Amino acid sequence: MPRRIDFPAVIFKLRDFYSGRKRLPSFSEFQTLLGYSSKGGVSLLISHLVKRGVLKQDAQGKLVPMPLLEGGLKFLGTVQAGFPSPAEEELIDTLSLDEFLIQNPQASYLVKVTGDSMIDAGIMPGDLVIVDRGRPARHGDIVIAEVDGQWTMKYYEKQGAKVLLRPANKKYPPIEPKAELVIGGVVVANVRKYK
Repeated sequence: MPRRIDFPAVIFKLRDFYSGRKRLPSFSEFQTLLGYSSKGGVSLLISHLVKRGVLKQDAQGKLVPMPLLEGGLKFLGTVQAGFPSPAEEELIDTLSLDEFLIQNPQASYLVKVTGDSMIDAGIMPGDLVIVDRGRPARHGDIVIAEVDGQWTMKYYEKQGAKVLLRPANKKYPPIEPKAELVIGGVVVANVRKYK
């Protein structure tokens, strides 16, 4: 009789393995990790995981993780933020927040926000911002910048040859670089954790 597959347990173990090692297990590691006695059982399990969209095979036949293993979350649709409307839970897809928020992973980094100079832009102390250092700053972007030896986060405003860094809080004045301005990257996302 074929072995019954506990898919949630398998996915949990594979996700844990993948998050720790940033790779899928080898065939023998699959056996050990999931308690299989034969490679035939592992082969059958892998084909089921491919059919269910947990894994896929690339053009060379190599197994590749899908977003569910990479830490993706179930994407259940939309919700009305105005007046309530009837809605049904519907699994649309899985979504990796890294894929959604980060377009250029090699040039991106996180910064924790301190201070309140950007609160009117919705960026609060304690938030994390994702910064893309490979993207050129344009007028109106929020940037991380080194101004005359001090690091800050502000709106980037270019007027002709003149550059201003404008806060999003009326308590603070705009900053005009006196000697040096180095753009450390453009803020592309803001992440806030609610307790």
